[in-house]
Amino acid sequence: MHDMHPADGQHSTGGAYATLTVLLLLAVAAGYLLAVRRARRRNPALGWKRGRTLSFLAGLAVLALALLPPLAPAAHTDFRAHMAQHLLVGMYAPPALVLAAPVTVLLRALPPARARRLTAVLHSPPARLLAHPAVALTLSTGTLGVLYCTPLYNSLMDHPAGHGLMNAHFLASGLLFAHVIAGPDPAPARPGVRARLVCLGVAIAAHALLAQAMYGGFFIDIHAPISQVRQGAELMYYGGDIAELLLAGALVTTWRPQRRTAPAVPARGMAAG
Repeated sequence: MHDMHPADGQHSTGGAYATLTVLLLLAVAAGYLLAVRRARRRNPALGWKRGRTLSFLAGLAVLALALLPPLAPAAHTDFRAHMAQHLLVGMYAPPALVLAAPVTVLLRALPPARARRLTAVLHSPPARLLAHPAVALTLSTGTLGVLYCTPLYNSLMDHPAGHGLMNAHFLASGLLFAHVIAGPDPAPARPGVRARLVCLGVAIAAHALLAQAMYGGFFIDIHAPISQVRQGAELMYYGGDIAELLLAGALVTTWRPQRRTAPAVPARGMAAG
């Protein structure tokens, strides 16, 4: 009986992870398509935009590109691949998924009683706090400083599950930020367009500053070759700008100006009196 080489074990583990990832993404896609079908049956008059479905499937395709070979294995050993994966998972896939209005389709697909319970959860104080732009900005952008300017990144990379936890955080925080800035789903605590543009501007500036610090090696704690760190910083700088400009475009497409009601004109008789 031959002993398994370490490389064989890593290949087996990577194959199982890839299979699980594919199955999970397919299950999410099937769940969304089923919800759309049920929503159409329950509310035929409302319909559903095909572009939203295509947006959701495109977001899942971006996740597949980031979480499957060849990029996923390389992200464990090459900082440039890690940064590319971070951009795809945390900044490119979330807007595509959010623009598909998954909460809206779920509310339409659920029975009325369950939809009311979900609506109550969305209106609860914890949900309102989580959807506040400052909280979303801190979780999506502020945590990057903690990750790359402290030993946290290196510690996570030393553990098998560390990279998975990072990707889960990137995706969750990216979805939250995209929802707060440009999501078409209902958000009771969502502020006006100006406040969201300011929040997006802060995120752009923070990403640029962190990328520049990373390129110059200031306040950064990343155990990787300098050439990889600098190229990763360039990816973060330019790729982050493109992603945030796309999010700004999504904000414009989902913006609905508030209608101003004209003041009531008093009747002539009342005015004369």
